[in-house]
Amino acid sequence: MELNIQSHHWQRRRPDWLAAAVAGLAGGALVIVLEFFWSTMVLDESPWQPTHKIAAMVMGRSALEQMSVFSFGIVGTALVLHYVLGAIMGMMLAAIIAPFRFDSSVGMEAVIGLAFGIVAYVWNFHVMTAVFPWFVSERGSGPLLANLLFGVVTAVVYGMLERRKRDAMH
Repeated sequence: MELNIQSHHWQRRRPDWLAAAVAGLAGGALVIVLEFFWSTMVLDESPWQPTHKIAAMVMGRSALEQMSVFSFGIVGTALVLHYVLGAIMGMMLAAIIAPFRFDSSVGMEAVIGLAFGIVAYVWNFHVMTAVFPWFVSERGSGPLLANLLFGVVTAVVYGMLERRKRDAMH
């Protein structure tokens, strides 16, 4: 029986950027659905409140007015920003996964995704609140869980897409 251990030391290996962006979009889709569910079912708040807070990052504090009201412009802005950031974060995660071969197994991808989710949560809800203070109220178990799930889903989807492309080329 041969023991095959995958080394996770750095080596020059370029990520599949398209797979990374698509994985980030998939993770972002899950998170936005969870945000809508969490705000309405758990917090008993308007489902539009998270979109107003996200849109305020580019539209300014005026987007924070009447947060329980649907506004196509605010929701559209929030969704575009949310998905762009998801794709960028997917690419950041792939830039970590690829050169260290953390895509060697689904379990390793999940662990790296969890670690990335923790870092993303701390960055989003503890560091960036210096610029966007309205996110301080979002700190807690729900957003932490959403960031953990984003990291895991994004990492695993990236690994699946990368393997599928690699297998198709061989």
